[in-house]
Amino acid sequence: MATRLPTEVPDGGWGWVIVLAAFLMSALVFGVIRSFGVFFVSFVDYFSEASSTVSWITSMAVAVQQFFSPIASALSNYFGARPVVILGAFLSSLGLMLACFATNLTHLYLSIGLLSGFGWALVFTPAVAAVSRYFSKRRTLAMGIAFTGVGIGSFVFSPLFQYLIDEYTWRGALLIVAGLKLNLVVCGALIRPLTLREDLVCDEVPGGGGTSCCRGAGAMIFDLLDLTLLRHWPFLTLVLSVTLINAGYFVPYVHFVAHALSIGFDEYKAAFLISVAGVMDLIGRLLSGWFSDLRKMRLIHILILWTLLTGLSLIAIPFGRSYSLLMTINVVYGFCAGALTPVVFSLLPEIVGIGRIYGALGLLQMLESVGGLLGAPISGWLRDVTGNYTASFVVAGTFLLLGSLALLGIPSALSCSCLPPARQPRMEEGEEEECKSMAVSNGSGLEAQCLPIEPNSAAVSVNAEVV
Repeated sequence: MATRLPTEVPDGGWGWVIVLAAFLMSALVFGVIRSFGVFFVSFVDYFSEASSTVSWITSMAVAVQQFFSPIASALSNYFGARPVVILGAFLSSLGLMLACFATNLTHLYLSIGLLSGFGWALVFTPAVAAVSRYFSKRRTLAMGIAFTGVGIGSFVFSPLFQYLIDEYTWRGALLIVAGLKLNLVVCGALIRPLTLREDLVCDEVPGGGGTSCCRGAGAMIFDLLDLTLLRHWPFLTLVLSVTLINAGYFVPYVHFVAHALSIGFDEYKAAFLISVAGVMDLIGRLLSGWFSDLRKMRLIHILILWTLLTGLSLIAIPFGRSYSLLMTINVVYGFCAGALTPVVFSLLPEIVGIGRIYGALGLLQMLESVGGLLGAPISGWLRDVTGNYTASFVVAGTFLLLGSLALLGIPSALSCSCLPPARQPRMEEGEEEECKSMAVSNGSGLEAQCLPIEPNSAAVSVNAEVV
C-alpha cells in the first residue's frame, strides 16, 4: 500500500465506519465475555467441578486480554491496526473452536482463557485507538457510540447463548459462537490506515546520536511498546486513577444480585436490577459523549464528576432497603458508570497526544487490570468477614472516590479554562519529507515518530512529560 500523506484528524467521514466496526467489535468481545456466564452452569454440570474453579475460565480470558494489550499496541505501531485485528479475530475464533473438543477444564483454560483472550487483546486495543485517531472534536461521542456495543451485545447474546445450548449442547453452541467471531475479520478489514501529521515526529537523541527512529532493535522494541510513558507523570496519574476506579467499578456486576436476594427480594426482581442498570449504561454512554463534545466543561472535570457520582451511588446501595429506593440508586449507578467510560478513553489522547495512543492504550489496560482483578475478591472477602454486603459496596465506592481525587494530580486539572489539547510544533516541508523517507526506508511499515524539539515549547499543559 502506498504511503499516505499526513493529514489532520478527519473528525468524521470514514471515521463513522470505524465507529461502526468498533461497535461490532466491542459487542463481539466484551458483549460475549459478559454473556459467557450462560455457559457457566453447563461447564459445572459437565465437568463436575467447583464453581470457583470454573469461574477462572472467564477471569483468565479477561486478564489475558488486558495484560497482552501492550503487545497489541506494539504490533499495531509496527504493522498497522488492520492486520493485527484480523489476526486477533482468527485467534479468538480458533480458541472457541478448540474449546468444543475439551475433555477437562485445563483445555478450556488454554483455548478460551489463553488463546481467545490473546485474540481479544489484538482486536479491542487497536479498535479503540483507531476511533481516537479519526476523531477530535467529536471523539467522546464516537467513543460512546462504539462502547454501546458492549451493553447491546450483552442484552442480545445472553438469551441467544441459552437457546444455542438448549438446542445444540454447549459444544455445538461454542462452535456457532466461534463462527460468529469470524465477523471480527470483516470489522478489522474496515479499519483504513490513517497517517496524521503528529505521526511524523522523531525526538532527537540527546548527544547527537541521530534520531530515535534509527536506533537498534532493542531501542525499537522499547519505542514500539512506548515504555517512555512509564516516566510520563500525567499518564501515570491517569493510570492510578483508572486502577482505583476499576477496583470498585465491577463489584455490582458480581454482587448486586446476591445483595438484592440477601435483603429479601426474589430472583426476578434481583435480575431486573441488572437489566435496568444495563439500559441506563447505554443511555449514559451516549449522553455523556454528546455532552462532552459540546465542550461546556473540560473532559477531566466531567470525568471527576461522573466518577464521584458513581462512587456515591455505590456507597448508597446498602441503604436502599425498599425496592423503589434500590431501583433509583441502581438507575443512578448504571447511568454514571456508563457515562464515565467514553470520557476515560477520550481524555487519554489529550494527555499523551494522538501519536502515542496505541502504546498508551496498551499500557493503560495492562496496568489497570490490577484493580479489576482485585476488586471482586476484596468485596467477596468483606462479605465473608461481615456476613453482608454493606462493607463490600462502601469500600467499592470509596475506591471510586479515591480515583476521582487522584485525577486532581494531573497538571492543570484544577484550571477552569477550556483549553484545547496542546499541539505539536509543525515541521517545515523539508523536515517532513525527510521523516517520511525514513519511515519508508526502514522497510517495516513503522510509522515514524519525529518532531524537532522546541526548547521553549509550552511546559504547563496536560501533555507535559515529567521525567
